[in-house]
Amino acid sequence: MRWFQDAGGVINNGAGAGSGRYLSFEEREEIMLRRDRGESRRSIAVALGREPSTIGRELARNSTVRVGYRAGRADEKARDRRRRPKPVKLADCPRLRRVVQGKLKLKWSPRQIALWLPRRFPDDESMRVSHETIYQSLFVQSRGGLRKELTACLRTGRALRKPRVRSRQQEKRGRIPAMINIRERPAEAADRAVPGHWEGDLIIGEDGGSAIGTLVERSTRYCMLVHLPDGRDAEAVRDALIATITTLPAHLTKSLTWDQGVEMTRHADFTIATGIDVYFCDPHSPWQRGSNENTNGLLRQYFPKGTDLSVHTRQHLDDVAAELNGRPRETLNMRTPAEALNQLLSAPLAA
Repeated sequence: MRWFQDAGGVINNGAGAGSGRYLSFEEREEIMLRRDRGESRRSIAVALGREPSTIGRELARNSTVRVGYRAGRADEKARDRRRRPKPVKLADCPRLRRVVQGKLKLKWSPRQIALWLPRRFPDDESMRVSHETIYQSLFVQSRGGLRKELTACLRTGRALRKPRVRSRQQEKRGRIPAMINIRERPAEAADRAVPGHWEGDLIIGEDGGSAIGTLVERSTRYCMLVHLPDGRDAEAVRDALIATITTLPAHLTKSLTWDQGVEMTRHADFTIATGIDVYFCDPHSPWQRGSNENTNGLLRQYFPKGTDLSVHTRQHLDDVAAELNGRPRETLNMRTPAEALNQLLSAPLAA
């Protein structure tokens, strides 16, 4: 049993003989001989009945500058790579493990951590790990490295992977007077090149009795949370949005895109008070507010579904927004939304 476990729980682990999937030792000898004769990768592939990309990968993985490609060494290295289980980097590197655990506690996603590490430690190859390795260390405890309780820091909060099956929930929609369709929104908003175009929505609490407003700037992904202590009717949402959006400079308030929820019935009053036009998405088209939808998913880590959202104070909402805006984003080249917005705010001063 110990030998079986050392082989990764697979009989004849690492040999790969006769499967046809892996190159055999005889094929590697043929590659070596033909390569020494100066044949191209494509001609070798034709002779062996393999894809040229297969030969290219084999040569790239197993060739050295000093001796070139040698069949015996290549076959040995291939067997070593196929052995299971492989060493777990997070279990073998305490420093890397501490850094990853610290970022998980700040609710960074594994992908954000994996992309941030090369920026933070550009000259240290040991401080590299893929997001899949982080997930494996969390979900499969036999992979080791990270404590199981850190799964609570993931956006989903799940301790196991499972298929995502979502049922379409039909929401009751009311007619909103004088709606302006998203197709009439300025073209500059669509390409995200010009800042100041926002997307908005509500995240709803238990039994629809409470809500929090969310605003996301399209070019920087900067998030602002709208406190709604007086409920989520049209008047309360209008007043709260006006109070929130007017804290921004004029050049960062050009438009607002919302879905067709009845909470925006008083959108004309909002436009008169702020000078910001409101554009409405098509029904059941959340992709038209993609940045906001993504942010709302992240916020559910802080405000789970089925909970009372009225218990959260304005200060708590500001703290959550600050933490979210402090996470690096791949779409911003691993800058944070706060950094991106600060650049926009300082640009007129620099000019």
